[in-house]
Amino acid sequence: MKIWVPNQTDSDETRVAMVPSVVKRLADLNVQIVVEAGAGDGAHQTDDAFEHAGAMIASATEAITHWADADMTLTIGPISTEQAGTLKPKSLLVGMLAPMKHVELIAALAARNVTTFSMEFLPRISRAQAADVLSSQANMAGYVSVILAARQCPKIFPMMMTAAGTIAPSKIFVIGAGVAGLQAIATAKRLGARVEAYDVRPVVKEQVESLGARFIELPARQADAQTEGGYASEQTDEQREKQQELMARTIIAADCVITTAAIFGKAPPLLIDHDVVAQMHAGDVIVDMAADTDTGRGNCAATQPGQTVVTDQGVTVVGETNLPGLVPAHASLAYANNMRSFLTELFDDNGNLALDMNDELIKGPTITHDGQVVNEMVKNAMSESN
Repeated sequence: MKIWVPNQTDSDETRVAMVPSVVKRLADLNVQIVVEAGAGDGAHQTDDAFEHAGAMIASATEAITHWADADMTLTIGPISTEQAGTLKPKSLLVGMLAPMKHVELIAALAARNVTTFSMEFLPRISRAQAADVLSSQANMAGYVSVILAARQCPKIFPMMMTAAGTIAPSKIFVIGAGVAGLQAIATAKRLGARVEAYDVRPVVKEQVESLGARFIELPARQADAQTEGGYASEQTDEQREKQQELMARTIIAADCVITTAAIFGKAPPLLIDHDVVAQMHAGDVIVDMAADTDTGRGNCAATQPGQTVVTDQGVTVVGETNLPGLVPAHASLAYANNMRSFLTELFDDNGNLALDMNDELIKGPTITHDGQVVNEMVKNAMSESN
């Protein structure tokens, strides 16, 4: 079986779906790995390193052939509809494909009879943890968000006692205590900041406090704040307005605010409006981890996805849309390890492909199969777009 790893690096993407150290670990599978030249450059994974690990390097000219005859293609993000049209029928495509935002691509893949696995849809079960790309990349993003905040903030994070006096620690407020939020909390604490955090799910209070942060408790809904998969569920407008009103005082008192609230398949909720930003102090920083280019918004009303802006009041708002891509070496390593874990579920003990569509780990991320769109959420998104 030939596995194709194309070059997806562009102005925003620096990661690669496979790295040399993981290529070596795939030797037990009956596969030949072909990597497009330069695919790993953004992540500092050289063509020579891939070749030494056992992969074959294909030039950009040769790439056309490999798109057409590969049995499996591994990607970081979505491919183009034109590339989808060149894939071999009955081949496999694995990556973070954002299918609900790219319905034309999904239609093209179904028409091409490509079996598509979008790794964002991996079920939240223990067996799937090693393949969970959302968690691995969210960990990277949470770390990077704090580093960016520290870089933009005119204050140092830790307390310092010097002959010139005592400098108080910076106050960091993290909104959302999922994987990214918890990593942001841990990183900010390691840098010596005083950290507070809030989440609509009261069940995460213990996790927040175990990292040394103070959990901000707001009188909000309790019972239905979390989905069966462990994600925060969507709030009503009334609940969100009440939450924003109560959070405003904590936001205004903070030196840096990091927002992480995202709703799967939908636009991120607005948590910080312009009035609140206007009351923040000059030099304060907001890192909006939910900044989304497709919807043109984030958790903060002042966010401009893909840009870092400074408001008239002197508040810096960071709208970076690919935070894991800022640490591409480790982000790619984590992603490649996720890929390896998932691929081992697709092969039998003899190293041959054996798809079990009744296995929830495989069925969950399957978007297209046998010429059909098989995921209900994606079907609904396609119906709404027509």
